[in-house]
Amino acid sequence: MSDEQTGMRKGLAQYGDAEFSLFLRKAFIKAMGYSDDALSRPIIGITNTYSAYNACHRNVPDLIDAIKRGVMLAGGMPLEFPIISMHESFSHPTSMFLRNLMSMDAEEMVRAQPMDAVVLIGGCDKTVPALLMGAASADVPAILTVTGPMITGSHKGERLGACTDCRRLWAQHRAGAIDGDEIEVISGKLAPGPGTCMVMGTASTMALCAEALGMMLPGGAAIPAVDADRLRHAEATGARAVAIAQEKLKPSQVMTPAAFGNALRVLQAIGGSTNAVVHLVAMAGRLGIELDMTEFDRMGQETPVLVDLKPSGQHYMEDLHRAGGLATILREIRDQVDLSCLTVSGRTLADNLEGAPPAWAQEVVRPASNPVHAGGGLRVLGGSLAPNGALIKQAAATANLLQHEGRAVVFTSLADMAERLDSPELDVNADDVLVLQNAGPKGAPGMPEAGYIPIPRKLAAAGVKDMVRISDARMSGTAFGTIVLHISPEAAEGGPLALVQTGDRIRLDVAAGRIDLLVDEVELARRRAQWKRPAATPERGYAKLYFDEVLQAEHGCDFNFLRAKPLPR
Repeated sequence: MSDEQTGMRKGLAQYGDAEFSLFLRKAFIKAMGYSDDALSRPIIGITNTYSAYNACHRNVPDLIDAIKRGVMLAGGMPLEFPIISMHESFSHPTSMFLRNLMSMDAEEMVRAQPMDAVVLIGGCDKTVPALLMGAASADVPAILTVTGPMITGSHKGERLGACTDCRRLWAQHRAGAIDGDEIEVISGKLAPGPGTCMVMGTASTMALCAEALGMMLPGGAAIPAVDADRLRHAEATGARAVAIAQEKLKPSQVMTPAAFGNALRVLQAIGGSTNAVVHLVAMAGRLGIELDMTEFDRMGQETPVLVDLKPSGQHYMEDLHRAGGLATILREIRDQVDLSCLTVSGRTLADNLEGAPPAWAQEVVRPASNPVHAGGGLRVLGGSLAPNGALIKQAAATANLLQHEGRAVVFTSLADMAERLDSPELDVNADDVLVLQNAGPKGAPGMPEAGYIPIPRKLAAAGVKDMVRISDARMSGTAFGTIVLHISPEAAEGGPLALVQTGDRIRLDVAAGRIDLLVDEVELARRRAQWKRPAATPERGYAKLYFDEVLQAEHGCDFNFLRAKPLPR
């Protein structure tokens, strides 16, 4: 890389005179109080994803201070800059609707502003994939760190964690076992500090997958947000950012097909979130890499769930950190991952693993001989109801429901479900299959985490804790139950899910990898002829861009024009 393409000379604003552009840039950057000596160093951008709406990122200012320290100790010049921040609970209609916007913000700001490398600070669910999608597209040297999981809370002596216990205790409240006053008290105990959900939700899953992918320094995925090690890891990340700037180590050199294979393998071993599949597919698509879901399904059948962590087990992320983090997991599956993959540390995954502290006795990561779940965390489904695929988190499902046939009880939209689900007049039994339509990428819009359909109140009060539930929506990685998600094509695109009516029979056979609608083709053809698209396309703004470009779940719900290889229309 020539001098004209580094530091303050990189990506000059276009005034028709390059030297004037540099002069003007220096004049304004010096208004920040920087010296010529400081500005002559490698420039390291730092994404500031702090937001008063985002408790997962509450510690970002402290992380930025530590990253800056690391950059300067290594001889670089750190420059933080703002970027979109999203929290799942504060993003309407859903953070998934905004993930691609954040990825565009990251891509354009990294490309537009002078930086020789960038430190990405992620945390809450969609922020890590958004940042990595943007970094992959910009392909400027980049390194990721995360805010880290929260510590656990406590209520009446019971250890609590967001948001698996949020859902469990709210279900008890819906069933009448916890009154209104107590549930309000509990709401102050579930998230006792900064950081991401401390169970194996999407944030924890993506952090572990990103470390396995090679985009994070070793050991960073599971360090609690309040731990001093989190700041030390951030400092090391800042120092390493200076090195990757000098080495010109780009995301495309780290995020290879083999590296994505490692991330998918780890996803199965940790019993991770179904959302991670969508995100990893989108990230790979930015680099022209197509992930093979048949291969991913095969990985699941040969890779047991080893991490005993909620919602598939009993422990929390701080326990995984104390057990050794990702290194402890990798040791158990080292024969199933490609240890030759290069990472942002500048070393291979094998080197990182060898450099990790020696193993010690612990109960969080099980040996392969005694797994939490023997059949893999996630299963890819096909069948007549999901011709382009669907997912189920079988490790968090009820075993006797994994092969089930039942009568469909259909909700045509989120509004319809909200209106009728708890009605005493709802015709529903425990053996029925709850079906939610029009909650996919376009239908909701934004594919909300509505797939965790609550048990109807009258059944919950009778003690029913799980039912087969299916939709084109997503669900939080913190959720649990026998829930089929990401059905594609979605109902709003006229997929078979759109044709399901209350009273139809549906068969789920997870062992066979199928979800089928037991209605004959003549009747389906009649219904298809009568089907109408549920909503008009927006006419302006980001919503129009989203509807025009968003792809289905099997393509990561990315925008087609952002992929390295756009799909033919």
